[in-house]
Amino acid sequence: MIFEVYNRDLCIGTIKITAVASSSLVMVGDTETIQLASAFDTPPESLIIGPFVPLKPGG
Repeated sequence: MIFEVYNRDLCIGTIKITAVASSSLVMVGDTETIQLASAFDTPPESLIIGPFVPLKPGG
């Protein structure tokens, strides 16, 4: 198998992202370093951490 890569100029006019998944990455062009970050778009008061409600009665 012969695999040839030709690096040429790349011009991006506009990128429109309408939605993202829980783990998303958009790369344009060559990438030498990727730095990860995390952000919540939900207010902290709507996050409920407490006793779990069972999905069905035990028994």
